[in-house]
Amino acid sequence: MTFADEVKNAVTARAALLVVGVLALQLLFIASYVGALHRPDPTDVPFGVVAPRQVSGQLVTQLDRLPGGPLDPRAVSDEAEARRQIQNREIDGALVVSPTGSTDTVLVASGGGTVLATSLEKIVKAAEAPRQRTVRTVDVAPASPDDFDGLSSFYLVVGWCVGGYLCASILAISAGTRPANRQRAVIRTGVMALYSIVGGIGGAVIIGPVLGALPGSVWALAGLGALVVFSVGMTTLALEALTGIVGIGLAVLVIVVAGNPSAGGAFPLPMLPDFWRAIGPALPPGAGTWVARSIAYFRGNAVTGPLLVLSAWAVAGTALTLLLAMRRGRDTRGAREAAVPGGTPASPGNGSTLA
Repeated sequence: MTFADEVKNAVTARAALLVVGVLALQLLFIASYVGALHRPDPTDVPFGVVAPRQVSGQLVTQLDRLPGGPLDPRAVSDEAEARRQIQNREIDGALVVSPTGSTDTVLVASGGGTVLATSLEKIVKAAEAPRQRTVRTVDVAPASPDDFDGLSSFYLVVGWCVGGYLCASILAISAGTRPANRQRAVIRTGVMALYSIVGGIGGAVIIGPVLGALPGSVWALAGLGALVVFSVGMTTLALEALTGIVGIGLAVLVIVVAGNPSAGGAFPLPMLPDFWRAIGPALPPGAGTWVARSIAYFRGNAVTGPLLVLSAWAVAGTALTLLLAMRRGRDTRGAREAAVPGGTPASPGNGSTLA
């Protein structure tokens, strides 16, 4: 047998397609991460302006016309209202103009991302300099000293996501990518639910009491973790049930290639390009990171939408997994019945059995 014949026997068309798919994932990984993170410029950051009525409109217009459009300014009635909107995550910062002195205040929230908070401070100071104003910074929702650059929430959610799709992948590799019937699918769903609960609690305990990286309720974080792991795991199981082993690659595409760079972890959403800013909140890593930061630094505010996103992924993944398993079970029974002579199913009465 020649070397060419050996290659033909060793490399099947399916294997070649899988290798091509892996190469495509590799290139998409590079394009997605570098495309999202190579130039983090703040754009249209929701920003409040508290100023005397006679200068408020002019100042809003001035900030709105800054080169590159870093801010999306809007007038706010007073400092208390600006702080409330920051805590509710409606705006990311605010400028409070002193009506009597020459020192103004910029309110930021480093708990939502220290890079964004620092950028807002620099932008406001540069904008105020021509008016001979000085600026002091007040951090309304400061990040923990043990949470460098506010990244702990992101890494926590990434860990949960990794656990979700790895557990689903192991279930597929060890017992087949497509559950044989509804009962097998229910068992896998139950295993994934139990794994999610343990993984959620474990991650919350490590990030909180053990390392002290994040403040906030341990049990709230544990509940979030269980939902993140379950949503990612069931999405992976559904993709595996739909496409076989290719589903593992599709899960990596959705969660890792698209989800992680758009999650607002390394750089908050207002600093990402439009495409990644648009898809981030709709994917599990982005929704999970937002909720984790809200629990840790923003009193649990503004979490309804992201929790609904995670729930939708979990419900859709579970429903698709069970429906495909039921369909496969019916197809298998139909094939067995068709294999019986005469086209009738075997029964104990005629001495035949079905495997």
